[in-house]
Amino acid sequence: MSEFLEDDRVLISPRHLAGAGLDRLADAIGPLVHLFGWPTGHDPTRGHVALDSPDHSLTVDFEPTRVDGIWWTIAHHQPYWEARFTRQTPIEAIAAVTQVLPQLLGDHRHADRIHLSTSSLADIAHLNGWAASPHGEAFTSPDGQCTLRRSADSDAAWSAAHGVYDGFDTHWNATFTQDTPDRLIAQFFAHLASTLPVERRYGEIPYLVRDLDDALITPIRGATVNPQVHHAAAQAGRAHHAHRR
Repeated sequence: MSEFLEDDRVLISPRHLAGAGLDRLADAIGPLVHLFGWPTGHDPTRGHVALDSPDHSLTVDFEPTRVDGIWWTIAHHQPYWEARFTRQTPIEAIAAVTQVLPQLLGDHRHADRIHLSTSSLADIAHLNGWAASPHGEAFTSPDGQCTLRRSADSDAAWSAAHGVYDGFDTHWNATFTQDTPDRLIAQFFAHLASTLPVERRYGEIPYLVRDLDDALITPIRGATVNPQVHHAAAQAGRAHHAHRR
């Protein structure tokens, strides 16, 4: 039996196991609306939210009723490129992408608050303990459950995929077509691979992840120290135990 109730707020790492985190949806949409003034359309009956850049060159669509499970689509015109994310893709990685879109279009307001990664994919992988293929065309998480790889498909330059237990409620994928800016892919990867935990309501975490050995879940309330420090200490203890085995 779990020590947590469904509504308990917890920290979980690694991020790729955390699930969507849709109670933080505003992190992906809010800055574009409130800081950059992007026009927004909303269909409350379907939960569909559509944002259009001021110059109409880029759109962001959140459509949770799509039958193919692709809830997020970011599309740019001239040159055409597209990034798509399915339902369980962690919101932190998606928000990291949407928040820097204005910078890619030349709007550098708030760049001091919204950091656009300058690291290479290989550097991000090395920093966070992901394994790299010999030619840097694929990166795999320490638990082996999540990958980012250059796609052989002519339509997609890079794709990320995750799933445990044959994908039951844990599967998600992200695709970036040809001409997607390299810095945008790096931005996504940096916030996916980060070892920092993310916050979730316990009931949001995919059921089959909750007792997974690779998932570290710690409480936010009731910790004797700062919850982030508590989680980091638990990570360090787990790493030390694994090293001794």
